[in-house]
Amino acid sequence: MAFSSIPIIDIGGLRSKDLGDRKAVAEQIRQASRNAGFFYIANHGVSESLIAQTFAEAKRFFDLPLAVKAEVSSVHSSISRGYDPLKAQSLDIDAQPDLKESFYMGIDRSPDDPLVRAGLPNHGANLWPSNSPGWRSHLEEYFAAAIDLARQLACGLALSLDLDEHYFDPLMDNPMPILRLLHYPPHPAQAQSDEYGCGTHTDWGFLTILLQDRAGGLEVCTPEGEWIPAKPIPGTFVINLGDMMARWTNDFYQSTPHRVINRSGQERYSIPFFWDINYHAVVECLPTCQSAHNPPKYAPITAGEHIVEMYRQTTVATAGKT
Repeated sequence: MAFSSIPIIDIGGLRSKDLGDRKAVAEQIRQASRNAGFFYIANHGVSESLIAQTFAEAKRFFDLPLAVKAEVSSVHSSISRGYDPLKAQSLDIDAQPDLKESFYMGIDRSPDDPLVRAGLPNHGANLWPSNSPGWRSHLEEYFAAAIDLARQLACGLALSLDLDEHYFDPLMDNPMPILRLLHYPPHPAQAQSDEYGCGTHTDWGFLTILLQDRAGGLEVCTPEGEWIPAKPIPGTFVINLGDMMARWTNDFYQSTPHRVINRSGQERYSIPFFWDINYHAVVECLPTCQSAHNPPKYAPITAGEHIVEMYRQTTVATAGKT
């Protein structure tokens, strides 16, 4: 369905004890998810001081010398945690590698964790830079706040789909969330036409909670192929749904293409949080999204298989480019 702007939703009602208040927010989520697959959230409950500190910690890390960042390179991690330099990933496999550097972290699981012992991809330990006092604790505090917010939004999404608001809870007791710190240098004046800060792509999982600074650069593609800016709005997060949610809803909800071009002339920092459910959770068409006239379009798949395959495709594509 057509859209020309990205709606702003006050989600304070999701924390209300009144079911009617929660359903009212869910209806707005339904309309935004159906039409755009993107929306801003205001009144989200995450403190501005924590947000500011998290941006400061991201800048502190990326300001380190390359040799220091390389000590926590993702090549040292069997689960792709840690640092990736510029051009390490191609989210658009038909474009040049992305002009961004990043740091990945997830739930920090020890070697004796049952999921780690089972050898599940995406489960294990984070890599932490040395000689950065307080860095880990600040990032973990924000990570915990993002998890709480994601669980609220999952309840809102369930209500928006005419499901019990705790429908997704059993699938989120051992989730696979990833927090990613991103740094985009100013876009080169002589960049090739197929060079982007982050190439055109859809996100892969359940939902994404994005913090972006004031530089801007995020663009969302409408069904007509027009790119509209997701401009920074103070006090909000940008939320978008991933391929997993589109698959789950039989494409009733949208996983919308987007990209980043940092035209600001200054450094850009953004912090996406990818909320993904249990590795073994089966994603199959929801009961409220199918009928005799609208049968399921996709075969069931586990969440873990889906995420691992998507990551493999983008890293393999990069490996074949110069």
